[in-house]
Amino acid sequence: MSALMKSLCLAKKLNAVNPALQAHIVRNLAGWNKDYKPGPYPKTDKEREAAAKKYYLLPEEYKPYADNGLGFGDYPKVGGGLGIENKDNYYPYDYPEHKRNFNEPISADHDLYSEDRYSQPDVPRYSGAYYFTCFLGVMTGCLALYYWLEDKKMYRPVAAKQYPADGVKHYTFER
Repeated sequence: MSALMKSLCLAKKLNAVNPALQAHIVRNLAGWNKDYKPGPYPKTDKEREAAAKKYYLLPEEYKPYADNGLGFGDYPKVGGGLGIENKDNYYPYDYPEHKRNFNEPISADHDLYSEDRYSQPDVPRYSGAYYFTCFLGVMTGCLALYYWLEDKKMYRPVAAKQYPADGVKHYTFER
């Protein structure tokens, strides 16, 4: 009980020094901030500029998600598809454990692109048709070798049994 009274006295003293601190603490204890919720989909150029400013983007960079009823609202469509492991490891990020900077907007599908999830790497070196053609070439080559060498079987080389003379009994088991 004394610990509770001491912490209440401390809170009273801190509130006397800085009254705005109490509102700040209460606001942070809520666990949800109204700023986390996207606003309505922008319909005019003025709303688009206000939304771009809200997300710290230039108006020409700002492209919202399509208004298809998924609830993304005015949230910007930023480079989804490339995972965090494609970001530079040696860049001095504000939050290096997440490879993020302060106020950097993230994709709405950010949970799909974290480092413990699958992400599409860079563009493949060759096209899918090239890989498929190479696969067919190798399989066709193996099949051609199989049919070409079908009549040329390999066996262990074994010569005929050698005896000192032909037609002579060399040993017997009778007495």
